[in-house]
Amino acid sequence: MVAEEIRVRGTVQGVGFRPTVYRLAKVCGLGGDVCNDGEGVLIRVSGSEEAITEFVAKLQTECPPLAKINELIRTPYAGELNFNNFVISSSVNSAIKTEIAPDAATCSECQKEIFDPFSRFYRYPFTNCTHCGPRLSIIRAIPYDRCNTSMSAFVMCPECAKEYHDVENRRFHAQPVACHACGASAWLERADGKAVTASMFSMLDDVDAVCTLLQKGEIVAIKGLGGFHLACDATQEIAVEKLRYSKKRYHKPFALMARDVEVIEQYCGVNVKEKELLTSPAAPIVLLQKRGLGTGDWELGIEVEKKLAVSVAPGQNSLGFMLPYTPLHHLILRRMNRPIVLTSGNIADEPQCIDNDEAREKLGTIANYFLLHNRDIINRVDDSVVRVVGDKVQTIRRARGYAPAAISLPPGFENVPPILAMGSELKNTFCLLREKEAILSQHLGDLENGAAFHSYKETLNLYLNLFEHEPEIIAIDKHSEYLSSKVGKEFAEKNQIKINPVQHHHAHIAACMAENHIPLDSPPVLGIALDGLGYGEDGKLWGGEFLLADYRKITRLATFKPVAMIGGEQAIYQPWRNTYAQLIAANFWDSWQEKYADLEIVQFLNNKPLKLLNQLIYKGINSPPASSVGRLFDAVAAAIGIYRDECSYEGQAAIAMEALVNANNLNNDKEMLIYPFEFSLLDSIYCIDPRPMWQGLLDDLQQQIPKSVIAGKFHKGLANAIVEMVKLLCQENIINHVVLTGGVFQNCILLELVSKSLETLGIKVLTHRLVPANDGGLSLGQAVITAAQLRR
Repeated sequence: MVAEEIRVRGTVQGVGFRPTVYRLAKVCGLGGDVCNDGEGVLIRVSGSEEAITEFVAKLQTECPPLAKINELIRTPYAGELNFNNFVISSSVNSAIKTEIAPDAATCSECQKEIFDPFSRFYRYPFTNCTHCGPRLSIIRAIPYDRCNTSMSAFVMCPECAKEYHDVENRRFHAQPVACHACGASAWLERADGKAVTASMFSMLDDVDAVCTLLQKGEIVAIKGLGGFHLACDATQEIAVEKLRYSKKRYHKPFALMARDVEVIEQYCGVNVKEKELLTSPAAPIVLLQKRGLGTGDWELGIEVEKKLAVSVAPGQNSLGFMLPYTPLHHLILRRMNRPIVLTSGNIADEPQCIDNDEAREKLGTIANYFLLHNRDIINRVDDSVVRVVGDKVQTIRRARGYAPAAISLPPGFENVPPILAMGSELKNTFCLLREKEAILSQHLGDLENGAAFHSYKETLNLYLNLFEHEPEIIAIDKHSEYLSSKVGKEFAEKNQIKINPVQHHHAHIAACMAENHIPLDSPPVLGIALDGLGYGEDGKLWGGEFLLADYRKITRLATFKPVAMIGGEQAIYQPWRNTYAQLIAANFWDSWQEKYADLEIVQFLNNKPLKLLNQLIYKGINSPPASSVGRLFDAVAAAIGIYRDECSYEGQAAIAMEALVNANNLNNDKEMLIYPFEFSLLDSIYCIDPRPMWQGLLDDLQQQIPKSVIAGKFHKGLANAIVEMVKLLCQENIINHVVLTGGVFQNCILLELVSKSLETLGIKVLTHRLVPANDGGLSLGQAVITAAQLRR
């Protein structure tokens, strides 16, 4: 007989791990115990060496569906184990090194129960077990025990307590377990305060009544898992348009929810990988290609219940769909044969409401009805957004279902000190880095919004307390005016710790390196970081960079020609400003006005105060030069008449232009002409100049070439210029990997064109999968750069 202590780290609390340990220990005939503690799960076992080895092997192959073992360490146990059997012991409070599991979509067994009239969970909207249900959204502290969650307000009834303590039951130690008799409850309210009566509509209960209300064209605010949503029938234009304008979300596409994949397939193509994502425990919003885009989809014999409202996703060729991920959603959609809009319950860019009173106050002028419940949401968690590009998953927004699962760090990042990285101004996340792993927060939004900034600080404090994280150094963006940078400086000053400013595009590249497990001391990669803008090493605005980079430093090898952002931030929301700046930079405006006088864009620009604009440019008044590829996209989009005058969100014009391009035609038309770009030198580095591209584009406009063709030629020409620059740089530098990162590489067409061309040349390409290419992944890069620089 031997005795061992087995330490298991990873996502092992609140996911049915201890019951699995118990069951396997019984099968292998072992004595001992298992408990939760701050580091994860601690197992003590006694038995034959062969039996313990078999037990460990089974533990890894029969891991519960939501569990993830990052580390398993076996050591001899020096003390005495006085166990005649195997038991589950009480949790032990100790230093926090374990993970918190993300919220998980309703499992198939719980789905069966809520629709089974003979089950005690029939139509119970908060049914869950160890394989599904709330985790991050309800937790206040670790260990993940009921007393540390918002379920502490509900005392288990005898039947739930029996299942909770029955090791053979899948609800064994499921902390949120509850039923009609003892758990949270949901109810319907009218926004006008009048009573809701059963005679108003045929319904089984208040949850079922929501379906009837949606079918009648009403807007309903629904308290869900990580926040409120606003819902309406996605096929009713009046309801969708009313929701859009009441919420002040004038152009951004709405997310959709459908009862099942079959409903989604009426409106979008769904491949195997996309179906896996839709039906996964994370249940994210998946961006899917619309049917009926010239590929003959409508002729495939697919019957559509009802066409979607135009206002759901204006100017888009894709739709964001998700499946029901809580019993509440399953019950609402049981009778719904068409999709519903399910968008964040907020005004414009504010955070989602999570409190009943807050929702009544803020959403009362938008929603006609409220579906509320009394299980408190502790952590606000928005829906994740992903898409499949080629055969790879690309994360657009990392939140529910994925956060805060730890990201394991590459070799070389062992024994790093605790670090806090503050993230960016837009699409913010922050990152806690500790030994061997990085914990990214859920998506927190744009900090320029006051409510979002307040939520950011609240969530940051919660994470620091949850994980007992005491950073020894703070990583911030080099842009000192970012609110996240200011908070980082205040935190560092208050706690008398060091601060490390990190260059924006270096962080983008390092994040991609880290998630692709490039070891710390690897040779430099060629990082291509294309985005809106970031503060450069030279104090100027960058956004189209070719950087030779490792985790510690960068060397700028090439860039795009800097062009003035006329009016500063105004250029982000008024794309025509970028068009004019590009034409001025190309020395075309004065010499070509007569040649292109008949063009709509030229006539449009001539109606602007050009003398004033010229003064701003030439005197450098609020018109900083930026090498931004994001603004180049805006300039081209405005030139061909896409959101020329004004955008309601950054990148809107570029996204709409991408939607014009038929990717199949682009890939198949080998003879399509492309717009040329030229290379030159700028301050001793290479520079990509779009000047010749503009001449070709204006000629095409004059010849009335379709917008879709012009957009396609621009995408293909830009991709070709990037690839040619890589070829040039590879001749002069030893490069093993090329990293494609930054928000511009969320453009699927550009990403695929560049990736495939480079791979054809035998170049290894690294792209994002786990964290967004946009600023949502920036904090991971800030953290690993800081860790690497500390280990010089």
